Amino acid sequence: MYGMVNKAVQDMVCSQFGEDQWEAIKKKAGVEDELFISHEGYPDEITYRLVGAASEVLGLPADEILKAFGEHWVLKTAAEGYGEMLDAAGADLGEFLVNLPRFHTRVAMIFPKLKPPSFAITDRGERSLRLHYHTHRDGLAPFVVGLLGGLAKRFDVEARITQIADRTQGADHDEFQVEW
Repeated sequence: MYGMVNKAVQDMVCSQFGEDQWEAIKKKAGVEDELFISHEGYPDEITYRLVGAASEVLGLPADEILKAFGEHWVLKTAAEGYGEMLDAAGADLGEFLVNLPRFHTRVAMIFPKLKPPSFAITDRGERSLRLHYHTHRDGLAPFVVGLLGGLAKRFDVEARITQIADRTQGADHDEFQVEW
């Protein structure tokens, strides 16, 4: 993953739990980097170790940390660094989600070594849709739930996100019903 992901994890932990907790998490994860360079690639294992250590240090399930991180990513990290691109992707939650597959194509142009997930939309209704999430990385469905929740907040709507297919339960991809 790119350093911007690890920087965002650091930012979330520091802003919500304090810098002392971040230092404890880094130590527990065996991460010695003083800072992460946004456009530099890092092994995925570093991010997974940081999330695992955060779970232990903060006493929260890893799924909750990933969900909080997904929301933080949309509302702070992406908004600060890529606000114009987010704005151009849709004027409301439904439009943004329909454009999500193309959004990741644009992001991949900025980060050539990125191995982004892919998204597909089916069963689009007036205020609902089904989001299909395909990735080679394991365990990130809670992060997607957080992203979707953050997007709902960004567009100032209440949303219900239900995971209806789960790779950890044998499905070939994760699938979410999103209603707003």
